[in-house]
Amino acid sequence: MKVIGLIGGMSWESSVEYYRIINEEVKRRLGGLHSARCLLYSVDFEEIERYQSEGDWKKAGEILGDVAHSLEKAGADFIIICTNTMHKVIGDIQEKINIPILHIADATALQIKKKGITSVGLLGTRYTMEQDFYKLRLESNGIKVLIPNDDERKIVNKVIYEELCLGKVQQTSRDYYKKVIQGLIDTGAKAIVLGCTEIGLLINQEDSDVPLFDTTYIHALEAANLSIKK
Repeated sequence: MKVIGLIGGMSWESSVEYYRIINEEVKRRLGGLHSARCLLYSVDFEEIERYQSEGDWKKAGEILGDVAHSLEKAGADFIIICTNTMHKVIGDIQEKINIPILHIADATALQIKKKGITSVGLLGTRYTMEQDFYKLRLESNGIKVLIPNDDERKIVNKVIYEELCLGKVQQTSRDYYKKVIQGLIDTGAKAIVLGCTEIGLLINQEDSDVPLFDTTYIHALEAANLSIKK
């Protein structure tokens, strides 16, 4: 079994879900008392978020690159970054290690294509929804990406940072997200990508009339698959 190196803590609320999903899948696949061989390095998200808001992505990438290097030295066979947004600096991280990084958008695109879906709505942080580092990864797989309007993006982002990352799950926010999802459906989305690893704490399939692709679940499952693949 390969050793998974997890870069977590962004936020730890979703890192918990990664650990649970990975271990549940390994147990399901291998049976008995099997669990995943993994290493988790949980960063201080306060520091990372500060660099995000200041636009100092280079510094954030350097920090996560050092984390990945530590995981490699400790015996990790591959890395997963337990957040969508920080895949913006995946190149900076990869430069510091000799083991592969399993990209969350690639794993998600694979599942979308398996369903034959070519148009999705994307929810996530403002960085993920507005910048190209994530959307282009999906679009390169022939998937059209729709995003909410500017006012909606601001509130979606605010809920992530001021509620979900702090473990707060509120019905009013769930109702708002459902409204945004319906708006994306009305403009042509045939599925919704939960492109922030915390959104799955708030929204599930019963909240949408079209398929949801929970990137946390997809990424963690693919990590488990890669870990036990011979």
